[in-house]
Amino acid sequence: MRLSAVLRFIPAGIMAIAALAPLTVIAQSGDTLLKPADVQRLLPASVYYKGQSATTQLRNSGGVKFADGVFVLATLVDTSGYSTDIQAKYQAYFVTEVPIKIAGESLPAGVYGVGFIADNKFVVTDVGAHDLLTVSSGNDNEIKRPTPLKVTTDPSGGFRLYEGRRFVVFNR
Repeated sequence: MRLSAVLRFIPAGIMAIAALAPLTVIAQSGDTLLKPADVQRLLPASVYYKGQSATTQLRNSGGVKFADGVFVLATLVDTSGYSTDIQAKYQAYFVTEVPIKIAGESLPAGVYGVGFIADNKFVVTDVGAHDLLTVSSGNDNEIKRPTPLKVTTDPSGGFRLYEGRRFVVFNR
């Protein structure tokens, strides 16, 4: 009698394991670095910033898809129609679907203009070109062939957003 009672729970246990198995695979797969081809499917060909439309350079883009399905995306933009003071600090369009930390400073989910500026600084602006956050950036002289923009993993955890050899670390 006891054996038959135990056998009745086996199908229910198998169904519970089968239902949870996809969640385990997703959680174990971790975060994914996105290549420009991935980002091209997610971002538009032009974006709004400071009263104008700027063409995105999707071939110079990157990002992260976190294990829970949310994104952080970055792409260079053509700022030729902007004033020189805007061009100096707005080089890329930056989208984060979740709050993140950039160089240890908190940034809420949103759409931003970002850029690497003088004195090894990285600036985050809102789409009206108002400065929101300025942090120190690093310089990676070990890169043999720097690219205009890319996202990589950071050896100490998190990710790096690069513009050439300059970079800033971000994480959740």
